[in-house]
Formats: sequence, C-alpha cells, structure tokens
Amino acid sequence: MTYSSRSVRSKWTKTKWLRQNRTLRRHIPHTSLFTKSNLDTMLNHYRLVYFKPTGGTGGQRIVRLKKTRQGWQSKYNFTVTTHRDRQMLYRYLRSFSKGNSFLLQKGIRLAKVHGRSFDIRVMMQKTNYGNWINSGLFTKIGHPGKVATNYNQGGTVGTVEAALSGAGFRRAAVRHKKAQLRQLGVAAGKVFSRKHRRFRELGLDVAMTPKGRLWILEVNTRPQYYPLKISHKKIYNRIRDYAKQYGRRS
Repeated sequence: MTYSSRSVRSKWTKTKWLRQNRTLRRHIPHTSLFTKSNLDTMLNHYRLVYFKPTGGTGGQRIVRLKKTRQGWQSKYNFTVTTHRDRQMLYRYLRSFSKGNSFLLQKGIRLAKVHGRSFDIRVMMQKTNYGNWINSGLFTKIGHPGKVATNYNQGGTVGTVEAALSGAGFRRAAVRHKKAQLRQLGVAAGKVFSRKHRRFRELGLDVAMTPKGRLWILEVNTRPQYYPLKISHKKIYNRIRDYAKQYGRRS
C-alpha cells in the first residue's frame, strides 16, 4: 500500500484555511507574508515577532525579532544581532530570505517547564471511516538558547501532563486543556477535509501562554513522530497503527 495522504507545504495557505473557521480564527496569531509594509505593521504592534520560511520544516531558518532599547534584536540559532533601526532590520531579513517566501508571525510568550519553553503537538489522523481522531498529544521542549522547540533543533519530547504540571497547572486544568487541544485538532481536521478529502494526518503545533491561552502556530500535513519511538513507545505505536491505514510506515 502506498502513502495516500495529501500534503501542503505552504504555511501561508494553511493559515488562510484555518482563518476561515470562526472557532479556530481566535487561536491564530497575527500572521502575514513578509514585505516591508507588513514588517512595519508587525513591529508597530508587537515587541516579539517570528520570521519563518513559508515552506520550511523542522523549525529550520526561524529568526526571532525582539524589541530592545537599542532598536531590534534578531536571533538565529545562537547568533544574536542588533539592528539600530527598521531599515537595517529589513535589509537583514531580505538578505536572509534569499528571495524565498517568508512569514511574519506575532510572537507568543510560551509557558515553561524547568525553565525551558515548550509547545504542544496535537497529532490528528483520519480513520478509514472518515473520522478525525486525536492519536497523540506530546510536548516539544526547547533547547536552552534555541529559537525553535523542534527535536532536530536540540529539543526533547515529553508528556503534556508532566509539562503542564511543571508549569503550575492543577489536574483539573490539565484535563481541560487536553480536551481543548483535542477540540482544536478535530476542528482543524474538518477544515482540511473540506479542502481535500485525501488529508489523513495533521500535526498541530500549539503554543500555550503561562496563563493557559492556546495559539495554533502552524499545521503540518506530514508530521514527524519518530522521536517518540524510544521514549514514548505507547503513543508512537498508536500513531503508527493508524498511519498504516493510509500507507505510512514511519
């Protein structure tokens, strides 16, 4: 059996789809294509902005922009650069993009566990009966000093229960957040199914603030789950078993 799930690389396309849903729209951070005008708008409204490739994967080539007393600070991997004014910042980002399409996204202050920022992966898979099910919830805990939380950026995976408990949430709040995450996942699945019936798997990357507000940063249509194979085998096996229904082996 060959792999039969549809995939879309463009984060901009997927963001526009999510915005069409009234429920999901409230959970989408302000996002726009990178232009000089859009950069000015973002910098006018937010002190923290992320610059990321429209078609990127694995947390690669993401730049964090932060307002400082000296102007604006950009951080890429471990490299920090100060830009005295917006024109200098714009020139830097334009050069960094190398003519490729990039997005600007409002920065979200992430909840932390043991001093490390984390976000949450909501794994959704569509069964042969056409129902979207949540087959896995896990956290991606960022490497200290890195911009992205992804596993291949030095991050680690963990359970939602442990992360939220470590972030100060009580058991009842953890249960509520897990239910809310699953609801967002089902809603996103229905949006994608209306665009094309061959979508069979989605991985929502969801940021959570220290107060518990949830923001959908992006949706992956070919989500990776191999980091779970050793440390969280039960979740890994559940995802893999559903994936076999549409021809995915790993």
